[in-house]
Amino acid sequence: MRHLFIVNPTAGGKDKSPEIRVSVQAAFQHRTDPYEIYVTKGPMDAAARIREEAASGEPLRVYACGGDGTFNECVCGAALLPHVAVCPFPTGTGNDFCRMFGQEGQLYRDLNAVLDGSQTAIDLIRVNDRYSANICSVGIDARIGADVHTYSRLPLIGGATGYVVSAVVNVFKGITCPMRVRCGDYASEGKHTIVCACNGRYYGGGFNPSPDARPDDGVLDIFIVRDLSLFQLASKIGRYAAGRADEMPEHIIHLRGTQVSVDFDSPNVINLDGEVMYADKVRMELLPGALQLVVPKGMRFFDSAAGQSDSSENSSAASSEAVTKSL
Repeated sequence: MRHLFIVNPTAGGKDKSPEIRVSVQAAFQHRTDPYEIYVTKGPMDAAARIREEAASGEPLRVYACGGDGTFNECVCGAALLPHVAVCPFPTGTGNDFCRMFGQEGQLYRDLNAVLDGSQTAIDLIRVNDRYSANICSVGIDARIGADVHTYSRLPLIGGATGYVVSAVVNVFKGITCPMRVRCGDYASEGKHTIVCACNGRYYGGGFNPSPDARPDDGVLDIFIVRDLSLFQLASKIGRYAAGRADEMPEHIIHLRGTQVSVDFDSPNVINLDGEVMYADKVRMELLPGALQLVVPKGMRFFDSAAGQSDSSENSSAASSEAVTKSL
């Protein structure tokens, strides 16, 4: 098996490629598998490189050395390729995908644990011509996320303050947006605040709208947040972020299904795993088992017995039939 380490030199605001190179060389000192360290040169370079390496048809493991954006690029490169497995190796600022696994998520920082790990098939969300392994959303949350890095780079702001500044600016630009939303038999047209499709659990650095979501259960948790005023947004966003959307059925529709589509009057921001794209139409469609994920040695999240014993982190697999949970 070949191993490809994709390193994003801008992840976390600092080039960590020298440290990663030292760690990888040490880990392979007594291993015989061939490996390569590739430092990306620009957006979506990782996806292109993976497709090139995968063309041989030989088994390949890809390690996304960066944050959620780096992982997403690697996912887009490996999607629908059964001989290519992807592994997050967090070195960036945002690691929302790994947060889904609780304390076990720290195993993705253990190079030997991931090198000795196994593989499992997980679902993906196809988002137009891209893919998402975690969460895809449109609305004010996507707009805030798209502008965070712009404000974080400004003097005296940076870090979490950039998120606050982006939130304030985008609230003043307008909380809602005209959308035409369709999910199974559900359809709605008018102003909406957020439409979010969850294959995973966390996004935006801490939002956890679907605490029981699993990336291998063949179903999406879909949240449709209706037209909210500033006061309503301020009073309800905390409960939405904490996975309590079902307490507010008059404002938030919670569906379970395999696809949702949203049409806009003009191109809008779409968030997919922290990455940004723009379109006037977006279709989010679940693809069961479309990605091979590396599971670190010692991780029990995908063990069905572990899932049954810890309902707070691992819910049982749900039916793929769309079911309205709050109307």
